[in-house]
Amino acid sequence: MRALHSFEVNPKMPKKLQFLKELANNIWIFWNFEAFDLFRRLDRDLWEEVHHNPVLLLGKVSQRNLEMRAKDEGYLSQMERVKAEYKRYMSHRKELSLHGKKKHDLLVAYFSMEFGLCEALPLYSGGLGVLSGDHIKSSSDLNLPLVGVGLLYDRGYLRQYLNSEGWQQEFYETNDFYNMPISLVKNAQGKPCKTWVPMDDHKVYIQIWKIQVGRTELYMLDTNVPENSEEDKQITYQLYAGDREYRLKQEVLIGIGGVRALNELNIYPTAYHFNEGHCAFGSLERIRQLMIEYDMSYEEAFEAVYASNSFTTHTPVPAGNERFSPDLMEKYFTEYLKELRLSFDDFMALGRENPSDKKEHFCMTVLGIKSSAYCNGVSELHSEVSREMWKNLFRKLPVDDIPIMDITNGTHIPSFISHDMSQLFNRYLGPRWKEDPDNKKVWERVQHIPDSELWGTHERRRERLVAFVRKRLYEQLKRRGASRSELNEIQDVLNPKTLTVGFARRFASYKRANLLFRDPERLKRILTNKDRPVQIVFAGKAHPQDMEGKELIKKIIQYSKEEPFRYHIVFIEDYDINVARYMVQGVDIWLNTPRRPLEASGTSGMKASANGGLNVSILDGWWCEGYDPQWGWSIGNGEEYEDLEYQDALESRALYDILEKETAPLFYDIGRDGLPGKWIEMMRLSMQKICHVFNSNRMLEEYSQKFYLPSSENWERLSSDQFKKSKELARWKKRVLKHWDKVEIKKVQTPEKKSLTIGTKYPVKVYVQLPEDFKPDDIRVQVYYGPLNIHNEFRSHKVVDLKYTEHKEKEGHLFSGNIKCEYSGKMGYAIRVLPSHPELVNPYILDAIHWG
Repeated sequence: MRALHSFEVNPKMPKKLQFLKELANNIWIFWNFEAFDLFRRLDRDLWEEVHHNPVLLLGKVSQRNLEMRAKDEGYLSQMERVKAEYKRYMSHRKELSLHGKKKHDLLVAYFSMEFGLCEALPLYSGGLGVLSGDHIKSSSDLNLPLVGVGLLYDRGYLRQYLNSEGWQQEFYETNDFYNMPISLVKNAQGKPCKTWVPMDDHKVYIQIWKIQVGRTELYMLDTNVPENSEEDKQITYQLYAGDREYRLKQEVLIGIGGVRALNELNIYPTAYHFNEGHCAFGSLERIRQLMIEYDMSYEEAFEAVYASNSFTTHTPVPAGNERFSPDLMEKYFTEYLKELRLSFDDFMALGRENPSDKKEHFCMTVLGIKSSAYCNGVSELHSEVSREMWKNLFRKLPVDDIPIMDITNGTHIPSFISHDMSQLFNRYLGPRWKEDPDNKKVWERVQHIPDSELWGTHERRRERLVAFVRKRLYEQLKRRGASRSELNEIQDVLNPKTLTVGFARRFASYKRANLLFRDPERLKRILTNKDRPVQIVFAGKAHPQDMEGKELIKKIIQYSKEEPFRYHIVFIEDYDINVARYMVQGVDIWLNTPRRPLEASGTSGMKASANGGLNVSILDGWWCEGYDPQWGWSIGNGEEYEDLEYQDALESRALYDILEKETAPLFYDIGRDGLPGKWIEMMRLSMQKICHVFNSNRMLEEYSQKFYLPSSENWERLSSDQFKKSKELARWKKRVLKHWDKVEIKKVQTPEKKSLTIGTKYPVKVYVQLPEDFKPDDIRVQVYYGPLNIHNEFRSHKVVDLKYTEHKEKEGHLFSGNIKCEYSGKMGYAIRVLPSHPELVNPYILDAIHWG
């Protein structure tokens, strides 16, 4: 039976250890080793048993251990050092300054469906969650005013174990929030803070929790409250589960509920960032609230919201974007639309590529793009793919001009660096590698680390990885009922001196974990080479419904049982942040084999680089930008194929060649000093060239400069004086779009001379006919020019704004300027006319362009 009443019991902490209770409730400990070590030292076995959960540890550790540590001078001294550093970090509220630009009232709301902060909070499934977690951590390190918003799942993502045949089995653990580093937010009366969202024909109530991530607050929404029905309590039951209706409920909750939760907490952001389409309903709620509070029309409220929204897409294939049927949208939004004063067709148009297609499903990514002035993909290549994918939203624009920018992902280096390497960096790089990781000059100091120390540090981490793998493998096999002889053989699995390759990620077919096994005989020769052996550590989970992914795992397990693979290939069950940490800290090579261009970014290879690992990867995602033959290897040269079987055959051979003819000979090329000097030099170059770019501090500074600060400034202007400028912009847009078809390019005048020399100017005059109620300031006339290929297509282009000169009654309004001849060869140009207004952030979204 269920309890009728409940109460909390807290550990009885010795007075000298009281600080541990405060520390346990801040995720800061997971990127500060000495703080992390304080909890581990209380009881090492129990620390592993509770999956590094500091709150649960304090509740379970014996009173004897607590009393013992309270008398341990060494422990107390360490705790005082941690306390001093923690207090310094938490109280150090330096003024935000990004490249000299300061903003005192900036506050960003960052929404994401999952957050991978640490192994103690299993609220994530993979890369998107870990990236979101790193985003929050870097906001704390940078002192960026930001709050996070997510969902608090009763059961996180699946836990994985394999049966005796290697088939993935799943189980789920229920999260006990009262024994996790998270706290229920309470109001002035001491009661839980709650809000609600409309769901079909009733209200769903939400309570709000808080996770303290350094200096940054992350607020999590939970529907498991007494006011809700059993069905509604299940909305936050599990991440990425259920049918389409269940997913829609979750996305209503994170978007609409997230905005309402911030209001309930009296938090009023000046900029919003919706990470992936799941959260995009938040834009509608922002609009609705402005309409009610300020008596605005939908169009007036939209302008202020649009100009202060940012949106990031992560999905490089159309099928991966969330879509919901018209029937489902009608069921859940009919009543809500009355407050937005939108017809159902107009509402559905917000999520359709083709608004006139009544059968098209509602796409969350389309809503995100249409409701956000600032949009980006997560690498240069992914942004190119995204512009091509969403070109139907900008039918009058060349694909290259579609306003989806690239901000490449980064990783929070302090969260994934080994303690050994961290100490080495402290000695030779100074503390700025951690405080200012995007400083190129800091990482140049890696060249001062002696080869023997760098290699010795890396070798220790490989040894610890091997020890960790053996321990996990022992536990896996014992659970499956392995014999004593099988368990004894585990000590022969892997060799701490052997070249070690790591492959760890979600087991989806496009990631091609099987590429290594296309030619088992050749792989066998590579792994068992007497003089240059290689070993491979695999880890990762398949989605519960992904039978193909499960089959890949099963095949790897089967190979790992066969001679001679059994001592050279191992699969670690239940991949999580802790397993990832051991792997990226200990492998020599990080392997990535996605089918280009399906890897949006990826960040695991960045983590390996920071720890001295070298990347062997397809040129996809971030590696297109990070690769150089001086510090890594590319499988192929960025080709894309229609014949996938041919592609796999070709790229598997290229991978074998790299392992057999390049990496292994280099790794085992030992000098007179007993060190692989050339390999170490590649390690050093990889750290120098990759770490200062591919880190989450750089990423967040880029978001701040390109998105957050402009968004906040837009909000400040448009919301001032009771949203006067937002209302003016809405009226202007309505007037201009109503008569836009009457805008006409009447004549273009250029010199008759068509052969020019570099450095000269090519004058251009354009006459534009405007409707009666238009002014020249309502339009922007541009020359779009650049070098041409043999098909008369632009190879690249630049844009020059023409200046308004005069009005001629018969010819129209004259705009003039010059093309600067900067290139030799065949050049071309086109004229385009766009709407123009001082407060119009993105004119392209209006789909109002004339070319001539």
